[in-house]
Amino acid sequence: MSNLKAAVIGVGYLGRFHAQKFAAIEGVDLIGVVDTSLERAREVADEVGTEAFSDYRDVLTRADVVSIVVPTQFHYQVARECIEAGCHILLEKPVTRTVEEAQELIDMAKERNLVFQVGHLERFNPAVLALDGILCNPQFIESHRLAPFKPRGTDVNVVLDLMIHDIDIILSLVGHPIKTVNSVGVPVLSEEVDIANARLQFENGCVANVTASRASREAMRKIRIFQSDSYISIDYQERKISIYQKKEGQSPIPGLPNVAIEERSFEQSDALMAEIRSFVNAVQSGSDPVVSGEDGKRALEIALKITTRL
Repeated sequence: MSNLKAAVIGVGYLGRFHAQKFAAIEGVDLIGVVDTSLERAREVADEVGTEAFSDYRDVLTRADVVSIVVPTQFHYQVARECIEAGCHILLEKPVTRTVEEAQELIDMAKERNLVFQVGHLERFNPAVLALDGILCNPQFIESHRLAPFKPRGTDVNVVLDLMIHDIDIILSLVGHPIKTVNSVGVPVLSEEVDIANARLQFENGCVANVTASRASREAMRKIRIFQSDSYISIDYQERKISIYQKKEGQSPIPGLPNVAIEERSFEQSDALMAEIRSFVNAVQSGSDPVVSGEDGKRALEIALKITTRL
């Protein structure tokens, strides 16, 4: 099997990392990086040993797979042209500006039998992967994603910038439609909403309370999950998961239920490399991506509902 030919469109802060990962994967040839700033494209191209371009259309006829890491307002246009050229795409989140745009890209990729993966990076966090086999029926979820202010990403509000990560995770964990959405948010340091809270009630009765801020003094990325017999806490930053589970038998403390406590730590991992390897594997094997265009559309739909209620 010949090597896949890859290109990265948009090599700003995050796109540069995409280029580094593709350049390091065996079986993939990074044929070019693209940026509207040719100087920036050349800087990254020199770093990873490939060609620099200022127009993404110059690589589409040569590439098999493309990472699209451009501002959200350009996602639809760039992704559409990549799909029309027959390229499999990894499109950063949020997938598009509107649900209609996302659906059109999904349909186009399906018609052409192309892989369409969305860059919800937290799905590849080892602490999240460790939940497999532990969760059975979450009833209450609480998440906090707080970060100091950075100008990068402020082309969208904090819901589409940060909260959408947790929306995607929560949708994948609960697996039921959402019944009601309530939210509140305020702009603090930018013209867009910088801190927001949403309460999501699912049709099966589960409730998720989700908070995101990009105007906090210290960073925090935590999610807590409660079900009938257990409580699970994940600290994404510290790479720890704590599981408190009710057990049969007598408790060592009279009058209290018998609770087993398990704590796990995870070594430093490279979630972006795992995400890109997963994308490459889906293309090579013809399998479905871990985070599909449909997943990206569902997360966007809820994020936009939250936004309209701010």
